[in-house]
Amino acid sequence: MPNPVYSLEQLKPAFHLRYTWTGWPTSGTKFPSMPTEIFFDPLDSAWKSDSLRRIATVWETDKIQFTFATVPTVAPTLFVARVKGRLQHELRLSGTPVKFSRKVAFRGIGKNHTREVTNYIHKQVEKDAFIDRRLLEILKQFTVIDRSVALDKPSESNSGRYWYNLHIVLVVANRRRIRLEHEFAKLDRAVQATATKHRYGIAIRAWMPDHLHVALRGPIAESPAEIAYAIMNNTAFAMGQNAIWQPGFYAGTFSEYDVHVVGGSH
Repeated sequence: MPNPVYSLEQLKPAFHLRYTWTGWPTSGTKFPSMPTEIFFDPLDSAWKSDSLRRIATVWETDKIQFTFATVPTVAPTLFVARVKGRLQHELRLSGTPVKFSRKVAFRGIGKNHTREVTNYIHKQVEKDAFIDRRLLEILKQFTVIDRSVALDKPSESNSGRYWYNLHIVLVVANRRRIRLEHEFAKLDRAVQATATKHRYGIAIRAWMPDHLHVALRGPIAESPAEIAYAIMNNTAFAMGQNAIWQPGFYAGTFSEYDVHVVGGSH
C-alpha cells in the first residue's frame, strides 16, 4: 500500500463540534437531585483531559443530558464512554452510586439545522457568479444528492442511538482551480469508493473549482479527523499521490436541533 499523503498529525483543522450525551438510570431507579457545582469540578477537569468542555447541563431524576464542545479527534464512541464512565465514577465517590441504563443517546448539534446545511451545499454552484457557463454545467453533474441517507434518523447500535452528522469542507491546495470534467469524475469516484469502504452515508456533496462540501452520516467509531483524513488521502491517491488539498479541513456537527436548544450557544 502506498504511504498516505497526509497524516493526522499534519492536519490543521477548523471546526465547530458540539456533542450531546443523554443517559437514563436503570428501570425502577432514579438519579439523585442535581448536585452543586463543586461536584462538577473534578469531572470537568477529567473531561478536559479528554478534550471535552462541558457547556450545558440538564439534570433530572429520570434523565441527564450534557452538551460538550470538543475537537476533531474525538469519536462518538470514545465520547460516550468517557462521559458515562467519569460521571458514574464521580457519583460513586460522592456516595450516590447509580446504575445506568444500557441505552444512551448521542447527538451532534451545531449552529445550523440539517435542512440549512444541505440547502447551503446544494446551492454552492448556483451562488458562484464567477463560474463560466461551461464549467457551471460540469459542476451541476457533481452536486450529488442521495435521498436514501436519512440524516434525521438515528444510527442504532448495541450501546444506543446516534445522530452523527458532519459537514466536511476540503480546500484545494494553493486555491488551484479544478476545471476539467474528467478530474472531477475521478475525484468523485474516489469519494464514493471511500464512503463505501468506510460506510459513510453521504447525503449530499458538491464539488467546486477550489473546494469540496460533503454532508454525511459518520460511523460512530470514527472521529471527524479520521473521516476527513480518509477522504483526503483517497482522493490524493486517485490523483497520482499528489497533495491536492490544503493540509487541513473544516468539520462541523449539525442536527434537527441547534445549540440554542441546550443553552450551548458559546
